[in-house]
Amino acid sequence: MSGHNTERDSFGSRFGVIAATAGSAIGLGNIWRFPYVAGENGGGAFLIIYLGFILVIGIPVMLSEFAIGRSAQRNVFRSFRMLAPGKHWYLIGLMGVGAAFMILAFYTAVAGWTLEYIFQSIINGFDGLSSQELNEMYFSFIGSPWRPLLWFFVFMGLTAAIIMAGVQKGIEKYTKILMPMLLVLLLVLVVRSVTLPGAEKGISFLFKPDFSKITPSTVLEALGQAFFSLSIGMGTLITYASYIKKSDNLGMTSVSVAFADTFIAVLAGLAIFPAVFAFNIEPGSGEGLVYITLPNIFQQMPGGYYFSLMFFILLGVAALTSTISVLEVIVAFFSEELGLKRKAATWLATSSVSILGVLCVLSTSSLADAKLFGFTVFGLMNFTSANILLPLGGFFIVIFVAWFLGRDKAKEELSNNGELKVRYIPFFMFVVKFLAPLAIAFIFLQGVGLINFS
Repeated sequence: MSGHNTERDSFGSRFGVIAATAGSAIGLGNIWRFPYVAGENGGGAFLIIYLGFILVIGIPVMLSEFAIGRSAQRNVFRSFRMLAPGKHWYLIGLMGVGAAFMILAFYTAVAGWTLEYIFQSIINGFDGLSSQELNEMYFSFIGSPWRPLLWFFVFMGLTAAIIMAGVQKGIEKYTKILMPMLLVLLLVLVVRSVTLPGAEKGISFLFKPDFSKITPSTVLEALGQAFFSLSIGMGTLITYASYIKKSDNLGMTSVSVAFADTFIAVLAGLAIFPAVFAFNIEPGSGEGLVYITLPNIFQQMPGGYYFSLMFFILLGVAALTSTISVLEVIVAFFSEELGLKRKAATWLATSSVSILGVLCVLSTSSLADAKLFGFTVFGLMNFTSANILLPLGGFFIVIFVAWFLGRDKAKEELSNNGELKVRYIPFFMFVVKFLAPLAIAFIFLQGVGLINFS
């Protein structure tokens, strides 16, 4: 056992662990989805419910993945095989690898769009365009077959290059640079945004609690956002935890990651919404907000050229720290199960994901009419991973920790073999036994359309 572990790469510092893990959790969803969902669902009231779910469910589920990964010190598939030899639990690991394939394929396609917009910001391509023209620009870009493909490969290449360098010299080294950079860019954008005349409307949209907007579907929305925001359920956290030193405090790490993730999402809201309201623009959702509304705002803002460039670089960085973590799930699986060197495993993982990725990229252009179960390839990957694989993964992970590994084994791992006081164990066990499985079951049933509160 130990012979194998001596050559296994690991994170070198506590900051490295937090930067990498928070980077995996902080992605495009924090920056464009979270602020909008919060504002639409009662602002401050939604935030309070969301934070409650992060504390009560998000952190314990994250801790469950940490306990599995660090205790086994293997990839997500092998972790379950080691902790439950001869049982079928390893299927959860396979599901995680499958989810990672799908997520990386469509997520890198979208991540490539950020590069196009960084490029447009550099050449000042938004200058003088009306919001109608920005709208056309966005749709003609995603409708063109070759440009999104070019950016997809560039993004995939960046991700692969970092993974190839290893855990400490690749993932840790670059996330320690990228995460502080993300924070600084965001803070500059926040200062610019909240000092615009008329910004207070946006601040109250985001923070003023409107409890009249709280319905069962809002609560479920907050629960889903808490679950997806921390990137739980697909094995990235199990994989990253397998590189965490046995002396690190997993409880503190999970709280730090959850805090960083939420803090960035709230800052993103503060960077976006005061500006949206200052210019009297309808706060639309998702991609439209980012690629159409914001370029329109940057043009009307003094120094907009620089803020536009900073914003799209920020978006690219957030996407990159996430794609790294998802690719690592597949690379760790290939290198340990097929006995490949990291370089070969990275080539294999990148090329096989790219085949799927190309189909996702072309889903907005030449393959737009190719449908499976009524979805484009992109839509199918997105739906299957978000609504089926991740909730099922999260559900079985907590069931595994609660009912199979059990309290003693979990306590041993979380207390570093009794060296740390872990007074939260009774609460943790209660959550993973009863609350988390129930909550995740709700997310799953809502996701596949078996229940509907809207």
